[in-house]
Amino acid sequence: MISLDGAKPDFIQKFIEEGVLPRDGGLARLSRRGAVALQNVTASPSLTAVSHIAIATGSTAVHNDIPSNTFQPIVGPISSSISGFAAPIGGYSESPLGPSSHPTAQPLWVQLRQQGKKVVTATWPGGDGADISINKTVVQPAQPTRVTDFTVPFGAFGGIGAQGFTLSRSDFTADPGIVAALQAAGHFSFSPVLVTSAPIETFSCSAAATCTSASTLDVKYSIRVAAIDTTNDRKVNYDTLVFFDDIRGITAGPFHAPSTGPAYVKFGGENAPFFFEGSGAKVGAAYFVSALSPDLSVVRFARYGANYIPRNTPVLADVDDINNNIGFWRPQADFRIPERLSPGFTNFPDVEIETMYEDMVKTFVRYQANIGERAIKTHPDADLVMVYIEQPDGSEHQFLLTDPRQGTNPTDPNSIGANQDPAKVKRYASYIRFAYQTADRAVKQIADAAGRDSNVVVVSDHGFAPFHTSVNLTNILRNAGIDTSKVGVRTSGPAADIYVNLQNRELGGTVDLATYRALVAQITDAVKNAVDPNARFNYSLKDQRIFTVVETRPLQCDAGTGQCTSKSVGQDYGDVFALMAPGYNFDGLQNPGVARQGDAPFNSATTALSMPNFYGAHGHDPELPVMSATFIAAGPQIRKDAVVRHMRNIDVAPTVIRMLGATPHQVDGEVLSEVLR
Repeated sequence: MISLDGAKPDFIQKFIEEGVLPRDGGLARLSRRGAVALQNVTASPSLTAVSHIAIATGSTAVHNDIPSNTFQPIVGPISSSISGFAAPIGGYSESPLGPSSHPTAQPLWVQLRQQGKKVVTATWPGGDGADISINKTVVQPAQPTRVTDFTVPFGAFGGIGAQGFTLSRSDFTADPGIVAALQAAGHFSFSPVLVTSAPIETFSCSAAATCTSASTLDVKYSIRVAAIDTTNDRKVNYDTLVFFDDIRGITAGPFHAPSTGPAYVKFGGENAPFFFEGSGAKVGAAYFVSALSPDLSVVRFARYGANYIPRNTPVLADVDDINNNIGFWRPQADFRIPERLSPGFTNFPDVEIETMYEDMVKTFVRYQANIGERAIKTHPDADLVMVYIEQPDGSEHQFLLTDPRQGTNPTDPNSIGANQDPAKVKRYASYIRFAYQTADRAVKQIADAAGRDSNVVVVSDHGFAPFHTSVNLTNILRNAGIDTSKVGVRTSGPAADIYVNLQNRELGGTVDLATYRALVAQITDAVKNAVDPNARFNYSLKDQRIFTVVETRPLQCDAGTGQCTSKSVGQDYGDVFALMAPGYNFDGLQNPGVARQGDAPFNSATTALSMPNFYGAHGHDPELPVMSATFIAAGPQIRKDAVVRHMRNIDVAPTVIRMLGATPHQVDGEVLSEVLR
């Protein structure tokens, strides 16, 4: 089973028909040989963590207790948050706080292993080998819920974010020692080797953990850059930069993963990985050259953010297997670069920034596919292998520029409609195609590794929609007269959970029961009545209302503890849970904010609707066709040419369990009998 994050079934079909995805590629080949769903209704909200746990458990978010990518555990402080990727699957005991004796959902790998099957998870959400804690209390130990027969956690931030660098000829000088070291390593230059006279950056790592841009930890690094000319054309034509740690020097190798030695990066080529030698968590980054004049008059490059694979004790051997055979966790496509949130990129041209992003898409997806292939080849007796691929989600967030209401210049309100930049729209469309092509190659690589006798199921977690307006929920509440000091607002994409700081529920709760009930009613009204009065943007809304789903925690089932649940509100949902219409998203707020065309001047204290700084969103009502997930399956047990007109992502787990000859338990989904032979 392969998950392509954010893969839209209509895009896949369109790109196959247009030849963007090749006929012999992974997705086209599977589609011809097996079953395809026209609409796969995903979880609510249609977010990555929520939907992947729904796929894995066959249960709704209400039952598996993963209500969002980020939410507040209701027993935690009102200021606390937990990631949906690192939250207890199936809930927890609130009093006393600890693991649930009767989880309301279980991943299919738990059920299958209990029935004698062997399961492998390669960076699948929930398969991470982590102990999950709330308020410093373990509420879900790694065993048995979060461990499989081979468990590779998804990577984590290594402590140093991406950085852009701009240099010129004056930053370089001769250094005979570096020339000799490069020659000894087998790297020659047809023009004099030039080296930065000073380090471009220094940082440090811990021998036991991660890294920092400061020099406060015990393992130090001092990065310099050498420029070499690899073209024997009798001209000064510097085309390659060498990034090396001046403390350890340039060594010849050979290097065994995760070690890499210096990073040799040719202009026009892809990034080169750079391992932080001696880092306890096995941290690394990569360098990419985006501009390099032959005479070094213009030099621009990036050091991508540092990452590592979490070294969770129960799965440490599996983590080391990947580090030592595939390499350290490669930098994934980083939204902070195209949104210019990371330092040093302010003056980089747009096309250079976009080229960096495409470079990360290519190399990271290849890294993930290599992990999936290794998982299959080292576990040929596995009954089920589950592989997660991050694209095309990241590219659709950045580049889904398909609505005339979207500003092609995030800082210019007039860059909508007829004033959109057509070249940028065209360029961005090409990046979406590239993301699907990259994901398609990963599917082919993994399916080929599995072999023709295997059943291959390709899913996605959700669809995608363009958005034109960024929404400030706190200002919506303030403008309705709500005291926001008494509430906690957690948003992910267009989904919101709003919690009231209730006494005897939240740790340190201050709001009494009567005030709680009044606040919940007031918040519900504010959200239900929130509108977009600007006709340039609101023409796809019903009655100008921007929220399409509003659910409230029921109050009748207890004595005011605020812990009631219902068929639409689970354990850790907010007291008010809401989803916005397509076109609107809580993410993408700019600082300073930018008013939309036709709106009043931006005011940070009151403006609720403004221009965003990126373009694609998911998390809307899953019943909307635009949020449909992908389902494609082929293999000995799958009917050829089967078309499923309507299914749910929670049907995937029971179907896979049945395909493996086991019996599904505790699922909300149903077996897709119509696709099985």
